[in-house]
Amino acid sequence: MGLQTVVLSSAIMLSLVMMVLLSCLPIGLCSYNDEDGQQSHSSPPPFETTSHLKNESVTARRHLASCSNVVTVTDYGAKGDGKSDDTKAFERAWKKACSIKNGVLEVPRNKKFLLGPITFSGPCKSSFTMKIYGTILASADRSDYKKDLRHWIIFDSISNFHVHGGGTFDGNGEIWWKNSCKIDKSKPCKHAPTAVTFYECKNLQVDTLVFKNAQQMTVSFQKCVGVWGSSLVIDSPGWSPNTDGIHITSSQNVQLSKCSIKTGDDCISIESGSRYIKASDIVCGPGHGISIGSLGDHSSVGRVSDVLVNRAKLTGTTNGVRIKTWQGGSGYARKIRFEDIVMVNVTNPIIIDQNYCDQDEPCKHQSKAVQVENVVYSNIKGTSASEKAVSIECSKKLPCRGLVLEDIDLKMNDGDEAEGRCENARVYFKGRVSPKCRN
Repeated sequence: MGLQTVVLSSAIMLSLVMMVLLSCLPIGLCSYNDEDGQQSHSSPPPFETTSHLKNESVTARRHLASCSNVVTVTDYGAKGDGKSDDTKAFERAWKKACSIKNGVLEVPRNKKFLLGPITFSGPCKSSFTMKIYGTILASADRSDYKKDLRHWIIFDSISNFHVHGGGTFDGNGEIWWKNSCKIDKSKPCKHAPTAVTFYECKNLQVDTLVFKNAQQMTVSFQKCVGVWGSSLVIDSPGWSPNTDGIHITSSQNVQLSKCSIKTGDDCISIESGSRYIKASDIVCGPGHGISIGSLGDHSSVGRVSDVLVNRAKLTGTTNGVRIKTWQGGSGYARKIRFEDIVMVNVTNPIIIDQNYCDQDEPCKHQSKAVQVENVVYSNIKGTSASEKAVSIECSKKLPCRGLVLEDIDLKMNDGDEAEGRCENARVYFKGRVSPKCRN
């Protein structure tokens, strides 16, 4: 074989390889802006002469950006100055990113984006990531919430969704707290927005984010399946009303870990329809503790099961680990385990309250009740701010059953022995338990 034949064969082979490689690139499918600013879906125009190099390089950069799966909100008009309303820009950016395979929506660092109420809707084309590096700030103008007074940000019907980045959701809640009837008794009681709601999401991961100054509830997982929440910081003043930290309702397979929560209500609240919930390495306080419920309000059916809370530390909270149900309800709270928990200056460290009544007028006595059963408290130690460290008050008509207190060591802040009280409950003691309570 001659040299020319070898060279020719090599050139042909190289050309074929290049054609295959080029055919794999999505250039023909990408969009770019032509000279008239109109969007085109053909390949970008070729470089013509050296004199056009600068203009064509700009075109090339735009083309490459349009081929990327990363969408930045500032490219869609968001200012990030903390004053301009960036709601529409976020809507446009979300729509674009959600339509891209493996789309990524970025919120840049060192900027503050002012948003009114907004819903980020799915389903998206495929798995989706939102990287929040900067701050998303809620509008403090209450008139912006006329259409929906209950929500600020909603993530609706999104699957395989990951939200992270170390940025901040700031609910700007002080204007709402000051107008709450719980703060100012002269004002009528009105709803306030939940800061961030995840609704009907599946395979959801939320991590390394800060949520502060929520208008009311902070983060709500509602009708979600498969949730992983970790390294979340939730920070609202202890006096802020109804600012639950993480609220779980009608959701399954939820895992929370390494979360620090300061709030004016429950650090974590787990409500009806929720099961297979695990919360580990939680730091809580100030706040109202970690709660199952409330369940059974307005004669409703409440069901919570298969809950594990372990390796938690609560400091200065008004309750520790709590189960709360209303009279007149039905359903159950069962297969619940609280273990390896440290209490520091906590009022009511262990509490079951089946006569819960969160309203101005007294609740009337009713015989129906939610069944509380198979609840274990294990290795719970620390100090109580109240004389009664264990308070179990169950339904007279439907007593609690299968309660276990194991390795409990709770004393008052001054070192004196605390007391325990159990009513209408069958309690089993294992290991050293102090204080014990009579059945």
